[in-house]
Amino acid sequence: MDVALIPPMLVSSGFLPTGSFLESLIHICNEICSMEKLPFLQVRNISTMIRRIKLLSSLFEEIQETNGPLPPSSILCLTELFSVIRRIKFLIQECKDCSFLWGLMQMELVSNQFYVLVKELGRALDILPVSLLNITADIREQIELLHRQAKRAELFIDLKEVKRREELLVLMGSNNERNKKNKGFVDLGKVKDILSSIGLRSSMDYEEEISKLEAEAQKQAGSGGLIVVCNINNLISLVSYCKSMIFVYDDFETTNKEDFKLLGSTPSNRYYDHSSSSQSIVANIPDEFRCPISLDLMRDPVIVASGHTYDRNSIAQWINSGHQTCPKSGQKLIHMALIPNYALKSLLHQWCEENNVPEVGSSPSSSSDLERSRSRSKRDSCENAVDHISVVKAAVDAVKLTAEFLVGKLATGSPDIQRQAAYELRLLAKTGMDNRRIIAEAGAIPFLVTLLRSHDPRIQENAVTALLNLSIFNNNKILIMAAGAIDYIIDVLESGNTMEARENAAAAIFSLSIIDDCKVTIGKRPRAIPALVGLLKEGTPAGKKDAAIALFNLAVYNANKVSLVVAGAGPLLIDLLMDDKAGITDDALAVLAQLLGCSEGLEEIGKSRVLVPILIDLLRFGSPKGKENSITLLLGLCKDGGEEVARRLLMNPRSIPSLQSLVADGSLKARRKADALLRLLNRCCFQSRNQ
Repeated sequence: MDVALIPPMLVSSGFLPTGSFLESLIHICNEICSMEKLPFLQVRNISTMIRRIKLLSSLFEEIQETNGPLPPSSILCLTELFSVIRRIKFLIQECKDCSFLWGLMQMELVSNQFYVLVKELGRALDILPVSLLNITADIREQIELLHRQAKRAELFIDLKEVKRREELLVLMGSNNERNKKNKGFVDLGKVKDILSSIGLRSSMDYEEEISKLEAEAQKQAGSGGLIVVCNINNLISLVSYCKSMIFVYDDFETTNKEDFKLLGSTPSNRYYDHSSSSQSIVANIPDEFRCPISLDLMRDPVIVASGHTYDRNSIAQWINSGHQTCPKSGQKLIHMALIPNYALKSLLHQWCEENNVPEVGSSPSSSSDLERSRSRSKRDSCENAVDHISVVKAAVDAVKLTAEFLVGKLATGSPDIQRQAAYELRLLAKTGMDNRRIIAEAGAIPFLVTLLRSHDPRIQENAVTALLNLSIFNNNKILIMAAGAIDYIIDVLESGNTMEARENAAAAIFSLSIIDDCKVTIGKRPRAIPALVGLLKEGTPAGKKDAAIALFNLAVYNANKVSLVVAGAGPLLIDLLMDDKAGITDDALAVLAQLLGCSEGLEEIGKSRVLVPILIDLLRFGSPKGKENSITLLLGLCKDGGEEVARRLLMNPRSIPSLQSLVADGSLKARRKADALLRLLNRCCFQSRNQ
């Protein structure tokens, strides 16, 4: 038993010796004082609170050393102190574990929680009979001083943190003006400085922050309301965008400077530096800024399906004249969408400013009207924001910019760049249906499908996982299937470069098979179900679970049940019922219950001599869902297996008590089936006596 978790009521009720209680107090104080890697937020509140806890720990240790009887009022005070200190521990741990950005936005609430706990600490010390305790004068003076300080304590809100938050909100709110000037979503340098000041300094820090914000969004979904969740999603979009623009650029420069010339380097290999607002002045137009068709300076660069960039006017004329291929590569274009290359456009704008090159509108008045309409839309969105964080349009723009930039890198980058871009899309697709929709609209799916054939393990793994995350959005399921992805996903499932890629391919098949038509399409692929059964046999516990739930989904369609039996799923699933390490008992039971729906499955399951005893044990010790599927299997086997299965049940001394217990305490479905099985066994028993 962890002494730090001993409820105070045990002491006051006389169930716990005073010595043990003091040990628990000292233990929880030591836990707080030894906390490492304290957060960059609430620094003063946390450090002051830890100093107070150290003083209290000295008091508890001295009381313990005296080993004498304590007055009743001190027991009451120590009980109250334990409750307060435990809440202090939880609050500091929450500050450590929660999202730093969300903590910054909630600073007043968190500061007030520290203030309330200090006041409660003071009230608990009100009833501490210091004069009656056998402690040294030094400790007595320190505790009395702590008591007075706690009574006089005032709410403290760090003005530096307030300033950081206001700067961040101003930068987010200024998105519209910056978009008008084509300088990107926000001032990345300033955002980077702010995020660095709260502890986000590496790519890994950004990933952890995104994960924490996602967890906070899920936590708030049930209680915080739509506005709160929307605010958190906006923060996720901001961090994702900044991570891509700050760190992906650095990765691209390191791994392939030649490819990165597309993003604004000069022929002399000078490249854009995010830490500076200037770029090397070039006398002539860099080749990277020229349209491959017109050879003129691009005004409105766009990416076509092949991944190459052209000026919008030039490529639009090419497509409108009936061409369906990329002018540069000759590759057939799988779609005719023109995706804005915002990164290159921003660099073009800056180059023009620094070289005094006038910028001319890139398209006719209709395009200008469209841009003005977009600007008005963005302005209205900001003006109608629900609160100071809810810049929804800004968040959507951030995701669009990020997705379009990364799709461009999927299309044109080297393997190293494709690997990083696929990874970033994988992370971006983890959060929110809007993100998944926007990524698909940016044209990511066909490129990700192509990358499934990559021999690079990380590229393949990132591509299949990104498709899995995208498939959570129902409309994307149709797009993924239409892109011909299923055969490539089966290839990865069957012989992927890594086990994680194979497992995520199985999860993708499960996600896609939620749509009934996809169940049919996937089931008709002769390699799909055997590959899932293979993973069920060879995979890690997580992989086996992915394979089992995919098989369950496919088995909903009757024609697929026979394929599962032919692939040898039955005996393997029965073996997995006894495999504690696999941990997929409930999933295996669910698939076996599905196989009862075809004669071949029933025959295969009925051959097992070990299944009935296992199912009887699961009636007693299984989960509620496991009990339901166990009774379903037993009832199905008895109905179609007749007297032999019933006889084996009656011979097992645990079967009748287990069924009776299920009738009394099981779920409605389990009770109904258990009652039916008891009546069936009773009838069999009666018939055997009359023979």
